[in-house]
Amino acid sequence: MTEKTMKEVIIKEAGAADVLALHEAAIPAPKSGEILVKIAAAGINRPDIIQRMGQYPLPPEASPIPGLEIAGIVVSVGRDVIGFKAGDRVCGLTNGGGYAEYGVIPAQQALPIPENLSMIEAAAIPETYFTVWANLFDIGQAKLGESLLVHGGSSGIGSTAILLAQAFGLKVFTTVGSPEKAAAVEKLGAKAINYNDQDFLEVVKEETEGKGVDIILDIIGGPYFSRNMKALAFGGRLIIIGAMGGRIADKFDLLPLLFKRATVSGSTMRARSLEEKAEIAQALKTKIWPLLEKGLCRPLIDSVYPLQQVQDAHRRMESRAHCGKIVLTME
Repeated sequence: MTEKTMKEVIIKEAGAADVLALHEAAIPAPKSGEILVKIAAAGINRPDIIQRMGQYPLPPEASPIPGLEIAGIVVSVGRDVIGFKAGDRVCGLTNGGGYAEYGVIPAQQALPIPENLSMIEAAAIPETYFTVWANLFDIGQAKLGESLLVHGGSSGIGSTAILLAQAFGLKVFTTVGSPEKAAAVEKLGAKAINYNDQDFLEVVKEETEGKGVDIILDIIGGPYFSRNMKALAFGGRLIIIGAMGGRIADKFDLLPLLFKRATVSGSTMRARSLEEKAEIAQALKTKIWPLLEKGLCRPLIDSVYPLQQVQDAHRRMESRAHCGKIVLTME
């Protein structure tokens, strides 16, 4: 390898984790509004798995190299970049290309890394914190004193939602699939509901004295839809950000939606515009970065793999045994 080339991970074809392979490529150059980062660590997210399987159509501007969030050191900046310079520690959202030793990201999607955070922690922040903030606080309008049900509380998204909701004074319930995961999320401050031996609807009704929860953040989708509606309080908000359990909601009764004046919404981060992502980045810098600097809301790290073991990292996520974020390191 020369100074002009780098290692990156390519998807040879759609399939299982073994289709991921290391590849030598030219180091990219930042365009106007972009920064070039020497990547120290990159977070792994569920969309990476779906992309590898050939089930995630990429936006026109996206890199085919997987990886939606990175942390590292700025190497150079493109024209019209304000606020960053070579040598800065940054983390941010990519438009793909995170599984590599170097990557470019729009400067408006980057944030300075708090001094008390490691590169591994910083790489675990952008995708999940952007997603949770946009959905729970922008769309969901979460407020002090409200209650929240998070499905999949041991995931990267789920653990982040618990951390941020706790920091802003919400009471949090969450579904998990094992006693070990229940113990982990309860350390974060949530009431755990093991879906293998408990019905989340019954638990929520009992714990809220029949009122229901104000907000539900759901990554499961179809199979939970009807029970989610029954678990909502009057004026509640159901926010769907994934469909791991399936895209189709069968035999849905509209009456709970009507009588409760409930709101149902859904979104993905990747489809948002640069301007939308920039607004979320500034909200995080204002609202969340001071908490991180105080040692609060730090991401929960499950495991760390070197870039050469990216296949194992994907298998770890697909096993659903993880609790928190899985991170790749470049050195």
